[in-house]
Order: sequence, then C-alpha cells, then structure tokens
Amino acid sequence: MEQIAIIGAGLIGRAWAMVFARAGHSVRIWDPVAGVSDTALRLIGQSLDDLAKAGLINEAAAVIAARISSAASMEACVAGAAHVQENGPERVEPKRELFARLDALCGPEVVLASSTSGIPASAFTEGLAGRARCLVAHPVNPPYLVPLVELVGAPWTAPEVVARTRALMARVGQVPVTAMKETRGFVLNRLQAALVAEAFRLVRDGVMSVEDVDACVKDGLGLRWSFMGPFETIDLNAPGGIADYLKRYGFMFEDLARERGMKTPAVTPSVVAELHEALRAHHPLSEHSNRLAQRDRLMARLRALRRDEGAH
Repeated sequence: MEQIAIIGAGLIGRAWAMVFARAGHSVRIWDPVAGVSDTALRLIGQSLDDLAKAGLINEAAAVIAARISSAASMEACVAGAAHVQENGPERVEPKRELFARLDALCGPEVVLASSTSGIPASAFTEGLAGRARCLVAHPVNPPYLVPLVELVGAPWTAPEVVARTRALMARVGQVPVTAMKETRGFVLNRLQAALVAEAFRLVRDGVMSVEDVDACVKDGLGLRWSFMGPFETIDLNAPGGIADYLKRYGFMFEDLARERGMKTPAVTPSVVAELHEALRAHHPLSEHSNRLAQRDRLMARLRALRRDEGAH
C-alpha cells in the first residue's frame, strides 16, 4: 500500500488520516505547531472507536490507529510518500509557501493535493517546477463519513495526475468527482451557496419562517437528495425522464431566471439533450418503474430510521 503524508493535523487532516488508514495505507501526519500531532493521534483513536461502535470499519479501531504515526518534521513526514494531502491555513500565501517546500522535498512522481475549500490550485502552484503534479482534492467534512471529494486541477495539472488521484480516492472508499476547469468556490460550494442564498432571500423577504425553510430541505428535498442527485431526482418525476420533465416544468426555471435578472435561458435545448443523453446512458427508460420502486424503498427505510431516532 502506498505511503500517505498528511500535512496539517487539524480537523480535516485527522479525518483524512482516518480515511487512508481505514483503507490499509500507512499514514504519517505532521503539523508545524508543537503538540498538535500528538493531540491528533489521541482524537483519531476516539473517532475510530466511534466508527467501530457504529459498525463502519471492518477492523479493530486499534489496528487502524496503529497505521497512523506522527512525524517530527515535514521532511520526515513526506519521506517515501506517494501522495501528500495538505491541510494548512485557508489563505493563499501559507499555501504557496507550503507547496514550494513540498515541491522541493518530494520526487516528481509524488502527487501534491490540497484540501482547500475554495482557493484554486492555480493561485498557489503557478511558479513551481513540479506544478503539473499539483491539484485540489476538496473533501466534505468529515470525509470519513461524507465520502465525496472534489478534484480540481489547475490549467497546468497533468491529466494523469487527476486520473491517479481519482483512482486512489475510489480505492480508499471516497466518491471522487472531477471538475473540468477551475471555478470560484468549486462545484460543491456553488451548489450549496445557491440553495443557502435563496434560503436567506426567502426569510429576508418574509416569504417563510426560518424553521419552515429548514423543513423544506430536511423533510422535503433532503429525503431524496440523500441518495439521489438533483438530475436523478427530476428524471424520476416524469414518465419520459428528464427531457419530459423539462418539457412540462421547464418554464419554472425560466421564470426564476428572469426574476433574478438572468439574460440567457436557464435551460437550453442543447443542455436538455446533454442531460437526457447522460442519464439514459446509465438509466434506460425501460428501467423507469424499477427505479421508482427502488427510490420508494430507500425513502421508506430512511423515514423509518428518522422515526427511530426521534425525527419526523
């Protein structure tokens, strides 16, 4: 198994260490602040115990924890590593300094990935000799429970580096998604920001109370979105799939786009065709009724779980 180096042993660094060690990798962690790495090892042990109690790991917590060690220096941490996951401060200059050191210390075959939540790799890797092996691997907190990881390369990131990182993330049990280009905030944050911004507006404009807006998500959209994405969801809401849905209800998106001052159509024929083709490649319309039944079974199990936990 490849050696993994974790730079920065705070909340996200600890979580990544658990993800890699749970999958069998040997992991070293290092933090520039004295005592943080030792505290991280203790907290990792506690979190692994919690995962064991929930039945979410296949080995004893102590066995997984034994794969994680702390390093006395950055040099010791990255020695022999095939993948480095950086979790430093969310500011450009510290990341530029960290990546400059990592680029100098690591051989050209070592992938350098940042956990940044919104700073594009192009902002802190442009001047590096090894910039082609640098990218963003943005997790969702905590990554040992929420598996999505967003891979975003800079314009100069080598395609094979993205592919190699995607393969590694899949092997360790994450769900990697790849952005084809850099965008402000990355895709995950943009999706979240769009919904949250609308929630702010609805409360600000006196449309609905805070509690009821939250209910719209947790007792409405969230029940389906916990196991289906937005495209899969609406694909099942019309008998002819997503193209049929947009033919029936696409006017709502156009009305909302005009309300927000958008000058271009929200849903163009080419986008409809692209969505329909992509969904039909994985979900033939002949399976529509079976998918509906599977959706309902999953939703019933989720409702039962929420009932047992005292939720609606």
